[in-house]
Amino acid sequence: MSYNTLFRSLSFLLVLGLVFTACTDLEVEEVESVVIEDEAGGFSGDAGALLETAYNQLGALTAQQNTYSLLVHTSDEMIPPTRGTDWGDNGVWRLLHSHNWDPTHQYILDAWNELNSRVFTTNQVLASTNPAPNPQQTAEAKFLRAFYMWHVMDLYGQVPFREVNEGVDVDPRVLTRAEAFDFIVRDLEEALPDLPTAGPSATNDRASQAAANALLARLYLNRGVYNATVNEQGALSPTFDQADMTRVIEHADAVIADGYTLEENYYNNFSTNAQSELILVNAEGAGDAETRFYMTLHYDHNPSGWNGFATLADFYAKFEDGDVRKGVAATPDGSDFSGIGRGFLVGQQFNDNGEPITNSRSNSPLVYEPDVPLIGADTDDGYRAIKYHPEDKGRYVQLRYGDVHLMKAEALLRNGQNAEALAMVNELRAVRGASPLASLDEASMLDERGRELYWEGTRRIDQIRFGTFADTWAEKTTTDPFRIIYPIPQQAIDSNPNLEQNPGY
Repeated sequence: MSYNTLFRSLSFLLVLGLVFTACTDLEVEEVESVVIEDEAGGFSGDAGALLETAYNQLGALTAQQNTYSLLVHTSDEMIPPTRGTDWGDNGVWRLLHSHNWDPTHQYILDAWNELNSRVFTTNQVLASTNPAPNPQQTAEAKFLRAFYMWHVMDLYGQVPFREVNEGVDVDPRVLTRAEAFDFIVRDLEEALPDLPTAGPSATNDRASQAAANALLARLYLNRGVYNATVNEQGALSPTFDQADMTRVIEHADAVIADGYTLEENYYNNFSTNAQSELILVNAEGAGDAETRFYMTLHYDHNPSGWNGFATLADFYAKFEDGDVRKGVAATPDGSDFSGIGRGFLVGQQFNDNGEPITNSRSNSPLVYEPDVPLIGADTDDGYRAIKYHPEDKGRYVQLRYGDVHLMKAEALLRNGQNAEALAMVNELRAVRGASPLASLDEASMLDERGRELYWEGTRRIDQIRFGTFADTWAEKTTTDPFRIIYPIPQQAIDSNPNLEQNPGY
């Protein structure tokens, strides 16, 4: 089916998906937008409506499966245990945690489709003529295209790309990782002058110069990974060029110049009370951050959760007492949800009135224990993480300053400016209530990023950059180096001959 067809979507919940099965596996979704033919039968679209679609499509990244699952479940910060018959789901979660996925894994396919479809939506914005995008809309579309394409490049190592005026008989060309990197950087650099300047806000749901600079900092920090040569075993040996690290620092400084600073109350970052860190959040109604607490809270909490994911005991052990990121216990006062703490939930759990909760499955106290097996877990095994809280959850965060602060510190460290890097890390630790570090090396830098950004979708990327992704941890013994990149889904390989399977698969 061609894109030169009339589509009208009635609401955000009514999504029309087109799969270009004749030549590719790009699933195109239209949300609250109009795509029509022009008089010559070519593409014509409303740039403003399509741009809103592209922003709304960020909602897919709030789900617990697909893209988010590829970012977190394969790292050492989260485990998706099967609890009796709950969360078995034909092994999809266990395969991710144990690093035993293959090209037929459902979430690898679904993430590929959802991300590439969003790249295509931004292409439609840029190609629109009825009306065409103005300079700021063009810049916003290029930012969003860069954001979505970066995910494809990072996860899969290659990016299929098609123009909206190419027919279904044209197989999308495929960008290598290095080519995609250059494409993304060019989009962001071209967008920067026409993006608005915006300081921190709990409702920063549009692309801004700070958002572009934050994403450019992330790209240059990881350029050594993206440009590294992968050998036949799928391993790579990244090198981090000083010029790239200098660019990270420059883009981080540009974010700082727009007024971003560390939030005094860490958990404000994930609430409606955010003040100084939030660079980009989802638009209202574009996904819901509540998935993050539902996916982990026990059935007997208020609200009742889905009793799924937990953190690993070794990851929790990285935090010292006094570090607010480790967890803040609830202070029962009779208000809604007062029984749920923030950060990691450990030990006996309490209801809104401060009374111990009973585990209805076992008729025993609901006490979270640190150790959790991947298979055969009890319903109360594993510490849970609460960043977005039921009482005051904010919009879902895509980019925030805490990450930028640590990216600059890491770039300083990699450029040999150890004293400056240590000072930045200790500045953050002081705000978070943690004691200062006496020294800083790559291992402690990785640990600090883990403490600051757990469950926010950066851990896999960080572990790859620091060379620990092929290590072993609880319930994960596979050390295949090629798993730093996911396989191209088999359906995509079958439909586009320009795609080649990644090494090892």
